[in-house]
Amino acid sequence: MTDRQQPQGAGLTEAQAIERAKQGDAEAFEFLYNLHKRRVYSLCLRMTANTAEAEDLTQEAFLQLFRKIGTFRGESAFSTWLHRMAVNVVLMHLRKKGLSVVSLEEATEGDDETPKKDFGADDPVLSGSVDRLRLQNAVDQLPPGYRSIFVLHDVEGYEHNEIATMMGCSIGNSKSQLHKARMKLREFLRTSRAEKAGKP
Repeated sequence: MTDRQQPQGAGLTEAQAIERAKQGDAEAFEFLYNLHKRRVYSLCLRMTANTAEAEDLTQEAFLQLFRKIGTFRGESAFSTWLHRMAVNVVLMHLRKKGLSVVSLEEATEGDDETPKKDFGADDPVLSGSVDRLRLQNAVDQLPPGYRSIFVLHDVEGYEHNEIATMMGCSIGNSKSQLHKARMKLREFLRTSRAEKAGKP
């Protein structure tokens, strides 16, 4: 879809485009696509850490939007509604792919490999400014289950009860996975900093 095909759609408001898209207006749908594609793509990329998958999932999210736009009632902001749809598309993809997603039940049982917690102590790795690239690399290394919950909670700002509903797990499991994701991130960042310091 190209931006140059928008002379008529350029004067549309989002609300008008939504109503027209519900009636099957392709130009209005294209307007919505152009308005939200970057945000949806960046969400998919953060959750999958894979550009090709993020592109495919962005397209899938907009296909879902095309099929389901008639069900949008305006009870929440359109961007919020689309965002949740995109999150669900990514989560379904991760489940289908059968990646080594950490079992939610397992995550609350075996705490043996969890690094020792030192609550209240300053964490020199995470306090202050952390190199964004190193942080992104660390997030990419997280197991998919941990990464999904970390992105949903710490990046996207969802509450644990919302994540539990989306992921089909308990609130306790969501909290446990988030805690473990943060501990793993600290471990990755500590290792990365040690390796950097060890280089001549």
